[in-house]
Amino acid sequence: MAKKKQEDAPKGSPAWMNTFSDLMNLLLCFFVLLFSMSTVDAEKFEQVVASLQSTFSVLPAGGSSIQQGQLISSGISQLKDFNIFFEQFESEDEEQKAEEEKDIKEAYEEEALKESEKMSEEVSDKATEYGIQDQVEVEFNAQYVLLTLNGALLFDSGSSEIREDAYPLVDKIGAILSNYDSNIIEIEGHTDNVPISNDKYANNNELSMYRALSVADYIRDITDLEPGLLKSSGRGEYVPVADNSTPEGRARNRRVEVKIYNSYSTDY
Repeated sequence: MAKKKQEDAPKGSPAWMNTFSDLMNLLLCFFVLLFSMSTVDAEKFEQVVASLQSTFSVLPAGGSSIQQGQLISSGISQLKDFNIFFEQFESEDEEQKAEEEKDIKEAYEEEALKESEKMSEEVSDKATEYGIQDQVEVEFNAQYVLLTLNGALLFDSGSSEIREDAYPLVDKIGAILSNYDSNIIEIEGHTDNVPISNDKYANNNELSMYRALSVADYIRDITDLEPGLLKSSGRGEYVPVADNSTPEGRARNRRVEVKIYNSYSTDY
């Protein structure tokens, strides 16, 4: 019987040689990469330094070499000159912060002014409803709404006691203020510059203080306002709104002001 013909051996290199050659290629690429990373391209480095010099004016002419980790120009280290570069950035940062703070402040004041304007409209509407619009002047600013009452309507000359015929007016003022029970309310007394001539009050400053206190105490009695939010002070003759040299001006200066602070200015 004839023997079976033996199969021919596989042609080419063994399979493990392919894997080995791939590994060698990878190792070669790895070492080439390490070598390239450890080599400093002096020409490119000088180009970077020259770029810094022309862009930021940190390095003077010739500062383009490297030695022992320091930038050298004519044998002198230029590292200290980098302070100029960082100071430029710090200055720009401070200017940006100042600009941001200014924008925030302006936005805050704008919102406060809008609230005061809304409150002023409400107060004016209530004054008209109560029929006292001709006895009360209403103004506003970014801090408060201002109600101004003629002192002659509230007090006799040289007195700090509220006149009986002025009670209805103060009652209506109290009703208006009751709508702002969470706001600080300040009552200020003012006088003209004519010296006071009685034994009860030493001067106009003292008279204005007691007049403001009389109005504040009366409003505390007729309303449910938090007593701690209602303040009073006397300003005497020191904050005139008109010329004291005329009777009309002095009459305007004898007044009581009621300030209703908005929520932005109410500080407990």
